[in-house]
Amino acid sequence: MNDTPKTGLTYAEAGVDIDAGNALVDRIKPAAKATARPGVMSGLGGFGALFDLKGAGYSDPVLVAATDGVGTKLRIAIDTGHFDTIGIDLVAMCVNDLVCQGAEPLFFLDYFATGKLEVEAAATIIEGIAKGCSGSGCALIGGETAEMPGMYDAGDFDLAGFAVGAMERGADLPAGVTAGDVVLGLASDGVHSNGYSLVRRVVERSGLGWADPAPFAETSLGAALLTPTRLYVKPALAAVAAGGVHALAHITGGGLTENLPRVLPEGLGIAIDLDAWDLPPVFAWLAAEGGLDEAELLKTFNAGIGMALVVAADRAEALTEALRAAGETVHVIGKVQADAAGAVTYSGTLL
Repeated sequence: MNDTPKTGLTYAEAGVDIDAGNALVDRIKPAAKATARPGVMSGLGGFGALFDLKGAGYSDPVLVAATDGVGTKLRIAIDTGHFDTIGIDLVAMCVNDLVCQGAEPLFFLDYFATGKLEVEAAATIIEGIAKGCSGSGCALIGGETAEMPGMYDAGDFDLAGFAVGAMERGADLPAGVTAGDVVLGLASDGVHSNGYSLVRRVVERSGLGWADPAPFAETSLGAALLTPTRLYVKPALAAVAAGGVHALAHITGGGLTENLPRVLPEGLGIAIDLDAWDLPPVFAWLAAEGGLDEAELLKTFNAGIGMALVVAADRAEALTEALRAAGETVHVIGKVQADAAGAVTYSGTLL
């Protein structure tokens, strides 16, 4: 029998630094506070976060919730050490989905998990999340930072986001989509946050490193591919309020081919004119370097259209002008038509 007393262990020796977690909370409180909006009732630090729907101006609200991540785009952020925009991606992937239901994003929570908490890197990421929240009018009211040694390799982390929004009862979208409606496409800011497993394979095939000049932009390849997802919330909600919007589709994984049918009632399809916009250089490079055909491009990436609005034909011109005035690049890309298969069909060419 061994009578030697065992040395006492601590949580820190097991790899979890509570002090670092507390330091992170203190660091991010100002960023979270800056996202406050009507309805917020409590700040960070409690066991939960409170939100007053009446204080936000709703009389008979319906809640809408969405959750998402940013996929393997995280790998580029980790490999390059550039963390300032990945939080914007996280917010955008959630709130751009919410607005497609007709909902105003109200508040956001994040989940950040890593093997060893690096306060400076984590703070930069969460400050990016706060920036995304500010840009979409929602409050960052809580989150979870999980330090889990043994679960993640050194320097690795994962992100998830959770957004809650609201609308007045009866205002949900899609609604009223009919043959003859016009499809407006809002330009993307690049690849956004989908298709990055394929992007990374293409980059690997090209032989380029993240620090090398991008063949399609005046910056490094890593920086170009980390361009954050565009936030469409405020212009989209303004368009809905103006009247004539029957549906919105966030063009994420699956591209135009898979996302547009999600807003269509049975018996209708959409005809898209690929000549209506120019394919952004990043997609042209990915297609050429990866040997992607047009069909693969259109079902994997946004191909330059990050959000689509299905609008009444007699409102298309006015809504186009309003969206352009709000800073969006707008293309009239197609029309709704009778189609028993409910398909998206294409004319013209991107490549």
